[in-house]
Amino acid sequence: MSTHLPAPKYRLYPAYCFRASPTYNAWVKLTAADVQALRSEPNFQSQRIYFHLNHPIRFVRLVGVVVAIDDINPKYAVLTVDDGSGVSIEVKIVRLTPDLYNPVESPSNTAIDNVDVISQLGVFEITIDHQRLDIGTVIKAKCTISEFRGLKQLELKRIWTVSTTNEEAQAWAETAAFKQEVLSKPWHIGSTEGKKIKKEIKAEKRRAQEYERLKAEHEAKRKEQRKGRDEYLAKKEAKLEARRRKEEIMMNAGALI
Repeated sequence: MSTHLPAPKYRLYPAYCFRASPTYNAWVKLTAADVQALRSEPNFQSQRIYFHLNHPIRFVRLVGVVVAIDDINPKYAVLTVDDGSGVSIEVKIVRLTPDLYNPVESPSNTAIDNVDVISQLGVFEITIDHQRLDIGTVIKAKCTISEFRGLKQLELKRIWTVSTTNEEAQAWAETAAFKQEVLSKPWHIGSTEGKKIKKEIKAEKRRAQEYERLKAEHEAKRKEQRKGRDEYLAKKEAKLEARRRKEEIMMNAGALI
């Protein structure tokens, strides 16, 4: 019996085409189950790019209920979120360690401006916009994707509490609509759009090369100006030194009379 998997009915486009994708630079509205089902590809694992069909995905928006809050270590806290999709998922909060956290300059003690971790003797809690986050709170989170022990994990970038059932229902409707309108079918680039992307990339490369050329010319000019200034100052200093020596000789000659 053959064990070959059927060939996918879509094309995995090269990375230079991702700019045209409706998902690559978007907060993709997914469920926790959707996130765990995302596929990795060998050429993109180090870039933390995952795929649904051939849609490249880096950023995720998730809506769900907080069912656990854990103090992992001084660098991380973790929220476990259940969104009713049959799978829960961990959302990691990056804490600012004492060497990075400045109470005067930092709006919070985490990598997210409106999130604080309060960890004291016998006390551990997380606040969002200065309001305590409790088990059972519904949140809307925007995250990047990583993996831990073979499971997808999200790293928090932005977060809000969902305060009304209408707001929660709207968020779920947005997720369903995005899956139906975008994710349910493979992403396709027509030949005209493909040529346009290549043309844009070539133009950007020319602009980058021109920028580097002008930058090099500017640096060379500045270097030449500094060299000229240094030579001028050196000559000026040499003249002053010669004048001082001459005056010193004349003064010493007068002192012998």
